[in-house]
This record gives sequence, structure tokens and C-alpha cells, in this order.
Amino acid sequence: MLLTRRVAYGATEAIRYPSDDFDRIWDAVEVGNGLVKVTTDAQTIDTSVPDQPPVAAFQYGITTSKTSEAILLVTDLPPVEVPIYIIMYFSEVNELDSTQTRSFEIYIDGKSHFDPIVPVYGSVVEMSITNISASSNTSFSLVATSDSTLPPLINAMEVYYVSGPITDGTDSKDVAGLATLQDKFSILQEWTGDPCLPSPFTWDWVNCSADDTPRVTALYLSGFGLSGQLPEFSSLDALQTIDLHNNSLSGSIPDFLGALPNLKQLNLADNKLSGPIPTTISNNNKLKLVSSGNPNLCASGGSCKTIVDNSGGPSSGSSSKKKSSKLPLILGIAIPAFFVFWVIVVIFVCSMNQSKRRRAAAIAATNAGQNSGPNMPNGPPLQGAPMNPQMLGKFGEVMMNQFAGDDEDRGTPEQGTPEQIRNQQVEERPLQY
Repeated sequence: MLLTRRVAYGATEAIRYPSDDFDRIWDAVEVGNGLVKVTTDAQTIDTSVPDQPPVAAFQYGITTSKTSEAILLVTDLPPVEVPIYIIMYFSEVNELDSTQTRSFEIYIDGKSHFDPIVPVYGSVVEMSITNISASSNTSFSLVATSDSTLPPLINAMEVYYVSGPITDGTDSKDVAGLATLQDKFSILQEWTGDPCLPSPFTWDWVNCSADDTPRVTALYLSGFGLSGQLPEFSSLDALQTIDLHNNSLSGSIPDFLGALPNLKQLNLADNKLSGPIPTTISNNNKLKLVSSGNPNLCASGGSCKTIVDNSGGPSSGSSSKKKSSKLPLILGIAIPAFFVFWVIVVIFVCSMNQSKRRRAAAIAATNAGQNSGPNMPNGPPLQGAPMNPQMLGKFGEVMMNQFAGDDEDRGTPEQGTPEQIRNQQVEERPLQY
């Protein structure tokens, strides 16, 4: 038999030892909407009833403001029907006069199943509900009788249910799989005991079946701050839902996740997973996968590679790498070619300038030989003495021949005799003396 609820209505704090000699814990329940908290004025309360509740549980109680209003009781029973055992405790909080009457009945799913209850001042009335099955969908209420002048009242309640055949607890394979997760992620070690039983106290991040031997059917680990690689927990083969989104899980997605026979939903979004999605998952038409928010995760097969570009964004495949590798080759060819081109241009310009200077000197020498007077046979001309025209003419011819030879070396010879060339240059560009 499993306890689901033990409450002291109207109490300001939980009641336990030394107020309860048996160290039972009675949870304090605040007054809800439409209910009224009442306080007893009895100096002593006799609690000599079979289950011996503590006196402190009868210092307060709850009621309604009108006799036409009922008190709806919360039982925290499981969603499936189970055999139940409920104990209710009542004690009148005020000494009533002859005109006052408090009388009410216990209704189950809208029907009265017991005789009317009349609380006693300074004493306790204990009422037990047994030999019936109920679930969280079953309603329990206290309804005033037609002759009652006061609304219903309750002070405390205990709710138990029979769990069925005695078992060793949650399936041993599931317990082993959860232990693997706890070994890997220390934050999960805060949960101890049986993960599924009793059912009202199932671990916060698991969901279990209602079988006699419960199976773990869901893992809800979103936002638990999990990091690192996922361990192997394939023994949890009854899982239908795995929610691991919004963590910092890294590494590849394990293959076994796609092989879990009952898995229908797998949420791995917003992690740091990488590599290809296993084919056991991508080829599983019965499995809904959510994997967004994993920038290094790719959907192709085993050859999938992830490349991070300069902007920080990932891209897949090898084509981008080949394209980016052409840039150094292009620069290696273009830069030297650029310098070679300008070296050739500079050499050509210098050669043309030198050629023009030589050509101008030859023309000047020829003109001087024709227009000047006699010259000395050897050495420089005397100051004020005329130069020899024949010597200057020969000197000009030699210079013209040399210039013509230079043109032949450059592959662009000019046609005609030195005299013709000289006359042509003179016509094109008169010299200034």
C-alpha cells in the first residue's frame, strides 16, 4: 500500500514528531478559492480513534461559506483505477447551540455512499473509505445534508492505494540505463531511489508506464546543462520520447538512438553535436528528429565533412576547399607577370631615348662638316680657326653608320644612305644651334 497524500487542512506548517508520536508528516494545505479557514476553540481534543492522529492536526479546519457549497477533495491518485484506502478526520471547531446543526455526506462521483457525518466538539470522528477502486479522475466531495444549518467541515485526510502485485520496482534494464546517465552527468545524481515508484514521486525528468513492473518511456532533460558525449543507454528500450535540446552535448550522434524499437520523438536541437546523422535515424520513418541549432552537424552519409570558412560559418563538401585553393596560384602567376611587363616597358623607353640622342648627334656633326671652315688635321680645332669640311663629313658618316648598325641590332633598320637619312631627319626635326 502506497501513501499519496497526508494533509492537515488549514495548518500553517507541516506537522511531524514530536507533535505526531509516530513521526508521520502531515503537509499543511492552504485554503483555496471558495473555502474558509476555521480555528478550533476547544481546550482539549480527544484523538482516541483507531489511527491516532496528532492533536495538532485539529487546531484548524476548512469549510465553505454556504451550506449549498461542497468541499471538493484532492486525492493525488494515479491515472488508472487502483484499490484505495482513504481516511478522513473531523472535529467540530465551535460548541454549537441548539439551533445549529452540521451534517454532511461523502459523495463519490456525485453519489452518496455513506451515512451522514456529524462532527463532535472536543473529539474526533474518523471515517474510512475502503473496498473500492478509484483514480485521479474520481471525484470525492463533502456535501451538506438538507437539514444542516452549517456547511461541511474537514480537518485532516490520508490517502493510500494498493499498487498491485509486489515487484522489485522499475524494470532492472531501465534502472541500469538511468544509472549510466547519472554516472556521466553528475547533475542527475540528485535523484535517488526507484525512478518510477511510487508513481506520485517519479523522478522529475522521466516518465513511466503504469505496468506492474514500470518501464521508463520518456527522458525530459532539456536545459539541464549536460555537456560532453552521450553515453550508451540502449537498455532503455521502452523509450518513446527523448528530449535533450538546449544543452551543450558534443561529439557525434550515437547509432543506438535510431535502433531503439519504440522511440518516436528525438529532440537534439541547440547543442554542439557534429558529424553525419546516423543512417539508423535518417532512414527511420517512424522517428521524428529535431536537430536544428547544431552548426557542425550534417545530414549526408559517412563521407560528410564540415569546413569552417573565414566568416565563421560552416560549409559542407570539398568543392569549396578546391575553389579557395586557386587564389594562391592565381596570385603567384599574376604578380611576377606584372613586374616583368613593367621591366620590359622601362627597357624599351630607355632604348628609344638613347637612339634619339645618337641620331641627333650624328645629324649635328654632319651639318657642322658642311657649314664650317678648315680644321686642324690632328687634335681639337683651334679657337677662331675654320674646321676641315672633309673631316667633319667623314665623322658624320661614321656616326650615321654606327647609328644604322644600332638600328640593325634592334631589328628595325632604316632604308637609304646616310645622306638620305640625314636629310630626312633634318626635314622632320630642325636642329637649334
